Amino acid sequence: MAFILNRVTHCIITHQHPDHIDKAGVKFLIKNNIPITCRTKDKKGFIKRGLHVTQSLKYWEKQKLLGGTIEGIPVKYGYGFVAKTMGNVIGFYIKLPNQKSIYLSSDTIYTDSVNKVLKKYKPDISVLACGIVQFDLFKQLIMNIDDILKFIKNTQGKVIANHMESINHCPLTRKELKKTLTQHQLINKVLIPEDGEILEIN
Repeated sequence: MAFILNRVTHCIITHQHPDHIDKAGVKFLIKNNIPITCRTKDKKGFIKRGLHVTQSLKYWEKQKLLGGTIEGIPVKYGYGFVAKTMGNVIGFYIKLPNQKSIYLSSDTIYTDSVNKVLKKYKPDISVLACGIVQFDLFKQLIMNIDDILKFIKNTQGKVIANHMESINHCPLTRKELKKTLTQHQLINKVLIPEDGEILEIN
């Protein structure tokens, strides 16, 4: 892990929830003065925490990044009423020279914006939160299994399943996801990494 951290030159943060940017992460980013890209609505909050925010984006805003481009993608964090309580969240579509395009979907349900990215932008790699996060009193906060399957069917590229087995409100396990994807003949499109595993996509 130290080897990977030593190679970090930039950080993209989708939102301020502690399972996405914790105290240890903030400390590391400040210590190494790592430039941060985030949503415009989060910029002041991150600067107040001492982070080196060099770039912020609104929904559907495209800017230059590392010789390529990054675009802010709208997010809806939850089905129903709970989405109004979850704060500022953003996804990103990243296209760098001589690299595969990446769609970082963030914590979201399946929306017209998600569908637009998959069908129009055709990302080579999508990072998809697959834990079916849910609190006791509300509907799911991210895609349910039907929408996960829909997402995978609608992308032409590979999907990396993340946000799994990390916190106690992520009930879908890697084993269960793999079983479901195999049943629907979609497992060949999806990578389900173990904690700390390094992936190489050709």
